[in-house]
Amino acid sequence: MDNFIFRNPTKIYFGKGMEEKCGEAVSDFSKKVLLHYGGGSIKKTGLYDRVIASLEKAGVQWVELPGVKPNPRLSLVYEGIRICRKEDIDFILAVGGGSVIDSAKAIAAGVPYEGDVWDFYEGKAVPSEVIGIGTILTIPAAGSESSSGTVITKEEGQLKRPFGSELLYPDFSILNPELAMTLPPFQRACGVADMMAHLFERYFTNSRPVELTDRMIEGALKTIIHNAPKIMGDDADYDSWSEIMWSGTVAHNGSLNTGRLGDWGSHQIEHELSGIYDVAHGAGLAVVFPSWMRYVMNHDIKRFVQIAVRVWNVEADYYSDEETAEAGIVALEAFWQSLGLATRLEGLGIPADRLEEMAGKCAGETDNPQGQFVKLYKKDVLAILQGAL
Repeated sequence: MDNFIFRNPTKIYFGKGMEEKCGEAVSDFSKKVLLHYGGGSIKKTGLYDRVIASLEKAGVQWVELPGVKPNPRLSLVYEGIRICRKEDIDFILAVGGGSVIDSAKAIAAGVPYEGDVWDFYEGKAVPSEVIGIGTILTIPAAGSESSSGTVITKEEGQLKRPFGSELLYPDFSILNPELAMTLPPFQRACGVADMMAHLFERYFTNSRPVELTDRMIEGALKTIIHNAPKIMGDDADYDSWSEIMWSGTVAHNGSLNTGRLGDWGSHQIEHELSGIYDVAHGAGLAVVFPSWMRYVMNHDIKRFVQIAVRVWNVEADYYSDEETAEAGIVALEAFWQSLGLATRLEGLGIPADRLEEMAGKCAGETDNPQGQFVKLYKKDVLAILQGAL
């Protein structure tokens, strides 16, 4: 097990009706906030009204910035920074899924920074301070509600890039599984794929031994696999949604990183799909991951056999590790397909004409490789994308 330091400072409010505590939670930090959200869904469901009532009760003022889209845009981040500076706002309440929370984190980092917030995403600078963040989660998927990371898309150049900082952990996050029950089936499925991908990124590691976190990751995966079909219908129950929502948070709150170095190459590849074609992140990961698995599995075939047997209940072929590993990948593809997700680029409407461009933007020929389990250069990324056709 590798050396590690673990800390997650995000306070979690979990359960029914917890969004009504948002005013009380915010007032511990500020009396004036930027209320950041996406489209009109929080108004249609009544969540907006409950949030406003809670803020008013706590004596918290707010300025609104709606309009966050999937693959959140840098242009809206700039607008949020401008508003916070003009209105002297020192706290952001993000109401939505990972895109809203990531946008809020970018704004929080940009407000006190004298340069361009995009500097952080290009690795040119690191934040020394940020303004506060609280979240009300409506889409279990990205885990941004208790992570230190954010991903933003820059329209110019169609660049989707991540950055992380210990300063970006939200001060608190409110998780009420009932808030996810109005999501359309496709968003539910994308969320499941996203949180599973976060677990895979951690599972495929060269660190040894990591038995405890292996078992924890496998347990989280099996919980998601068991409950995901239950949340896909209109009659989804609270208990299943609770398991899914908490699994998505645990998958990305850092506890499963401990003592091991994850990969993250598949995420970097998917960012190129989203950056150019604006596909949902989870949908892109459902295409990239099986192809990545096939490309790298012989680096550590025993690890792929292990997950096939322990998670997918594949019967081990004692004469061929490769057959056992492949059966696990096939089971993953079948599971995602059963939720309505595509596992090939064609299913996302992505043609083959820009694969080399995406590979080049993702990784270099001889430098800037992606991934840790296996280092991926441009030729490797291209081969993975071609394998996903």
